[in-house]
Amino acid sequence: MSRLRNELKWRLKRGETCLGAWVHILHPVSVRNLARSGVDWVLFDTEHGAASFETLDLLVREVCGSGATPLIRVVWNDMNAIKRALDTGALGVVVPLVETREAAENAVRYTRYPPEGVRGCAPGRPASAWGVSTEEYLDHVNDEMFVAVQIETGRAVENVEEIVSVDGVDATFIGPTDLSTSTGHRGQPFHPEVVEMMRRVIEASEAAGVAPGIAYGLGVEHLRELIDMGFRFIGIGSDVSLMSYGCQETLRRLRGG
Repeated sequence: MSRLRNELKWRLKRGETCLGAWVHILHPVSVRNLARSGVDWVLFDTEHGAASFETLDLLVREVCGSGATPLIRVVWNDMNAIKRALDTGALGVVVPLVETREAAENAVRYTRYPPEGVRGCAPGRPASAWGVSTEEYLDHVNDEMFVAVQIETGRAVENVEEIVSVDGVDATFIGPTDLSTSTGHRGQPFHPEVVEMMRRVIEASEAAGVAPGIAYGLGVEHLRELIDMGFRFIGIGSDVSLMSYGCQETLRRLRGG
C-alpha cells in the first residue's frame, strides 16, 4: 500500500464520522502537536486566514504522515489557487461558495492531473512532503484527493442536489456564519430556518453518497447534536479555541468550579 493514502476520504466513504480542527497558530510545533492529537484532519485557511504559501509549504509537511489529513481551504474556486494549495502536499481542498453543478465540476477538475482534470503537473514538492517518489505520487494522488464544497448561500442550498451529484465531490461543508448571513439571519448561525436548510443539505448529501460536513459547532454538547443530525465531516474548533478550552477546563476542575 502506498504511503500516500487519504484515510479521511476512505473513512467518510465507509460512513464514519471524522472530526478535525482549524489552524490559526502558524508555528510548526503547534501544527505538529495538533496533527498528532487524534484529530482526523487539519485545515489551513487561505480564504480568511493569514497564512502565505511559503508558510504553508513548511507547515503542511508537519501533518503529512501524522495520521491526520492535511487540507487547505482555498481563497476561491480557482485553478491556480487550488494548484498552489495542492503543491504543498495537502491531500484535499475545501472550496468556498460553490453554488452550482458547474462550479462543483470545476473544483474537482482543478484537483486532478490529466486526463481526469487540468492540474498542472509538477509533483516534486508534494511527493517530497509525503516521502514518496514522483512516480508514486502521480500514480495515486488522483484517487486519494479529497474535495469538499462549501454550501453557504440560499442559492447553494437550492442547487444542492445537483452539486452533490458531481463525481469527485467527497463532502459538503456548511459555513453556518455565511449561510445564516446570506439568508437574512446574520448573527444567528443556527436559526431554526438555517437548521432546516442544513437538514436539506444533509439529506441530499447522504442520498448521493457524499459526507455532510459543517465548519463548527457551539461547544461539545452542540457538536454531539450536529453528529446526531447526520453531519460526519465536522470541525470541532481551532488550535486557539481548543487550547483556551483545555486551559479553562483544567482550571475549573482544579478550583472546584
